[in-house]
Amino acid sequence: MKWFCRKNEQSWEVVGCECIDPVPMIDDGDELDILRVTDTDTCGTYIFDLGKRSPQGSDYCRAVLFARQQLFQEIVKNGYNMLLLEGWTLTLYRKGKSHRIEVRYVGRPAYVSGKAPPFRPPPFMAVLESQHLFS
Repeated sequence: MKWFCRKNEQSWEVVGCECIDPVPMIDDGDELDILRVTDTDTCGTYIFDLGKRSPQGSDYCRAVLFARQQLFQEIVKNGYNMLLLEGWTLTLYRKGKSHRIEVRYVGRPAYVSGKAPPFRPPPFMAVLESQHLFS
C-alpha cells in the first residue's frame, strides 16, 4: 500500500486548546418536570476559518455560543427542549498566517414539560475572555 501526500503543503498546527467537561446546567432549586433524557451525550463539531486575521477573545466566545446554538437546534429537531449537561472543547489551529477555531460542543438532551428554564451562558466562558489564552 502506498501513501500519497501533497508536497510542500503545510498542515494545521495546534496553537492551544481549552476543554470544559460536561457539567450540570440546572440548580438544585430548579423544580423541573423532566419527562425523558437521552442515554448518551449529543455533540457537534463546528469549524470557523478566520483567514489571516489573528483571533481575539471575543472570537472564541462567539464561536462557543454559535456552536451551542447549532447543537440546540439539532436537539429540538429530535424532540428535546433543554440540555441537562453541557461542555465544550475549543481548539485554535494555525497554518502559516491563517487561523482556524474548532469547537466541539457536548450536551445531554432532555425534554421538560411546561416552561423550560431560562438559558444560562455556556459553562466557564470566562476562561475564554483572557487575551493570553493562546498567545
